[in-house]
Amino acid sequence: MITVKFVGGAKKSFQTDQLELDKSEISIESLLLELENLKPESSPKLDSENSLIAINGVDSSAIDGKKSIIKNNDVVSIIPVIHGGSSKKLVFESQKKSVQVLEIKGSKKIDIKFIDELRKKYPKLKIQAISSSFILNDYHLKRIVSLSMNSEKNDVLLAKKFETDLLMRFAITKQISDAIKTAGMKPNKNFILISIGNKAMLDSLCDDLSEILTSLFSKNNQSFIKKHFKINPGYMDSVNSKTPLEDILIEKASVLL
Repeated sequence: MITVKFVGGAKKSFQTDQLELDKSEISIESLLLELENLKPESSPKLDSENSLIAINGVDSSAIDGKKSIIKNNDVVSIIPVIHGGSSKKLVFESQKKSVQVLEIKGSKKIDIKFIDELRKKYPKLKIQAISSSFILNDYHLKRIVSLSMNSEKNDVLLAKKFETDLLMRFAITKQISDAIKTAGMKPNKNFILISIGNKAMLDSLCDDLSEILTSLFSKNNQSFIKKHFKINPGYMDSVNSKTPLEDILIEKASVLL
């Protein structure tokens, strides 16, 4: 027997917040197929591609993705990602915390001191800057953020600070200096600003930065990422997924410990 809990918009798909299924030793992929058959015809489709799926509180992307096995008495939570704002702003929830994502236009005037000043102004927010070149899209970003947040919750961060762990996972390295050198913000280059905390403070931060924001994920950086991480076509073909490059990066980031 397994328990499936639906959070937020997922409740609308099944018109309940919880189901008990007489199943065990099945993959998340198989569970999603089973749920498709159980969903009332008149209810909205479950958007599993834009949902965090956790087993006993651990994001499945930190285990084995959709191939993660659900065992007897496990609790599976399906949590739709909550989007907000325009294409210049992405907001979602992870571990019951609000996460805001902005992309900043590169400028000579914007350097590491700029981030330090933001952290001083918003001490209750966790703020990190990642080179735009190292983030493929919102799916990739959400899964890496989830990995770092789960690591913090389970006290297994790669570094003393959550923000450093986040940078290291996007850079896929255990070396802090390498992470800063490769995936950290660069002069005159766009970067992604990830902030976590109180929604009112996140809104205030977004307002402060409104003049220097640009559209999120507008640049196709697949070629750069494949080359940087030496991901060849054969490696890509070996991954049975609709998002092979993203899933390769997520898997590499999840096994850094």
